[in-house]
Amino acid sequence: MQRKLSDTPKLLTIAAGQTTCSIFKVPQTLITTNGKSYEPDIVSVGPFHHGQPHLAMIEEHKWRFLRQLLSRTRANGIALEELLKAVQPLESKARQCYSRTISYSADEFIEMMVLDGCFIIELFRKIDEVVEVDDSDPLLTMPWILSFFLRDLIRLENQIPFFVLERLFDLTKTPESPKLVTLALNIFNLATQRPENVLETYTTLKPKHLLDLLRSSFIPPDLEPSTKPDNRPPPHIIRNISKLKRSGIKLKPRKAESFLMVNFKRGVIHMPMITIDDFMCAFLLNAVAFEQCHNGCSKIFTTYVTLLDCLINTSRDVGLLSDWNIIENYLGTEAEVATFFNNMGRDVSFDINVCYLARLFDNVNRHHRSGWHVQWASLKYTYFNTPWSFISALAASVLLVLTVAQTVYTILSYTASS
Repeated sequence: MQRKLSDTPKLLTIAAGQTTCSIFKVPQTLITTNGKSYEPDIVSVGPFHHGQPHLAMIEEHKWRFLRQLLSRTRANGIALEELLKAVQPLESKARQCYSRTISYSADEFIEMMVLDGCFIIELFRKIDEVVEVDDSDPLLTMPWILSFFLRDLIRLENQIPFFVLERLFDLTKTPESPKLVTLALNIFNLATQRPENVLETYTTLKPKHLLDLLRSSFIPPDLEPSTKPDNRPPPHIIRNISKLKRSGIKLKPRKAESFLMVNFKRGVIHMPMITIDDFMCAFLLNAVAFEQCHNGCSKIFTTYVTLLDCLINTSRDVGLLSDWNIIENYLGTEAEVATFFNNMGRDVSFDINVCYLARLFDNVNRHHRSGWHVQWASLKYTYFNTPWSFISALAASVLLVLTVAQTVYTILSYTASS
């Protein structure tokens, strides 16, 4: 017991609660729900998955990429020793970025930072054709590899601090190369397909790592947390889209620089389209996990995912969102998309009173519970939703009118005869 009293936590360090800590092992509750979505498939970055056998293939190519990088920088007096010396002063700061105690020695840790950092930088430069590219390089010519690279580089457990990348990038930069932030966003744009003028807005970002860079680039600068008016009760989670539709609430697509820019006006939820594919699923899962772990991080993505979890209960809801051009589904069946969002919304926490969609949740609920227009919308949904229901309602109305007319005629005839 005396020995244990002097021990310090290693699986979740004390530093993990500080804002400087930004790279976390994902909580087991999220792993249980979402499986291996937080683990790399082909390439390890940083210490958490270093040395795993199934990642050995790309580990061999990291040394090849480092060799090619050094062959260019030696002309400027930058050899391997200079890279190691440049990262050495950052060792302690880099270790504090990880939520677990890193067991590697100083030399092993610095070697890992240099090797992984240079590999990422060289990979980005080759993909963007900033440097000369070998047309037969298997990492660049096999289409399946690039998609796995992009997904692995945004996994929360698979990061190195961005300041390490910047130090290595500045030492090895070429005159033709854009800034590291711009270069990285250009590469990720291959998967997100955003307009280039949108990406130019975020060149001054100071991210903690690549996942944080991509996450931050989707958050508009003027997107602030909203709060409900003080005289209203706390907002509640809204109903799914099938039920909202019956109360007259509609969804319409809108053009915006980010899918996060959702609003509600005059009974209509306006949402930009979001493409749901393998990359976006990995990105959303890891962005939410980062927000759940990092101290002081805004819960923007957590709020957005909660909104979609509310709107989607079944495959029918996904079908409606697809028909209205809110969701572009490349993931699989509508049932698979519904399951994905329902699972992602589990075991996540945020304050609905101060989230950036607090007013939207409040206003949608008030509209859903309000008076006559909800009754009218329900009437329209029941009797005028399809041509057949309209014909049936019309026939019933005609029959009712004829019945009343016949009754009146009979009464008048009887009165006249008497």
